[in-house]
Amino acid sequence: MKEAQPTVKFELSAQDIGYAGHPVLAGVSLTITPGESVAIVGVSGSGKSSLLNTLYQQQPNEVALCPQHSMLVTSLSVYHNIYMGQLQHHSFFYNLANLVKPLKSPWQQVFKLAQLLGLADKIKVSVDKLSGGQQQRTAIARTLYQQKTIFIGDEPFSNIDPVQGVNLLKLIKSRHQTVIVALHNHQMALEHFDRIIAIGAGKIVYDCPSEQLTSQQLLTIYQSSPVHACD
Repeated sequence: MKEAQPTVKFELSAQDIGYAGHPVLAGVSLTITPGESVAIVGVSGSGKSSLLNTLYQQQPNEVALCPQHSMLVTSLSVYHNIYMGQLQHHSFFYNLANLVKPLKSPWQQVFKLAQLLGLADKIKVSVDKLSGGQQQRTAIARTLYQQKTIFIGDEPFSNIDPVQGVNLLKLIKSRHQTVIVALHNHQMALEHFDRIIAIGAGKIVYDCPSEQLTSQQLLTIYQSSPVHACD
């Protein structure tokens, strides 16, 4: 008999969230179920990254994490940086051989992914020679190459123009059951995510279906005393 799939992927109950013993969010309660696309919005330093990290720690084996700081190895090529998404699937010697000379199978897989992200002509170029947007697309490609069920991204489109960002988001959604992304782009959050979690003044100000919110309501998170937009 096939084992039933879990109905809840993430759940927090009145949890304080922070780093190095310093809470930045108090009493966080939320549930994120499989199939949701969730945008997390808030000012810089509001705790978005801390919340994403807490969620990641709940399901590290099922999450493809795209951190705010891409952690690319700038001296290596685009190919090798994308390939790193599957380092854990292969032996040390396999990875070493692939570093010296790309092997046929992973090369074909990575090249197809690079094509989708507009990086095919840069695949042999070292990352330090790329623009900020190209580096960010390389980081997204590496995350996609992990082939996990859940995508968590911390400002993955910050150096990418809005149209290209939407196209990348569509690609991410097509390859993951659940998508959770921290954003500053309110319009993208409203138009392309099912649900928005907004953070302000050290707490979740509101947690709503995106269709219940407006851009003007999202701007309230930048006030000193945010007003709850929905229940």
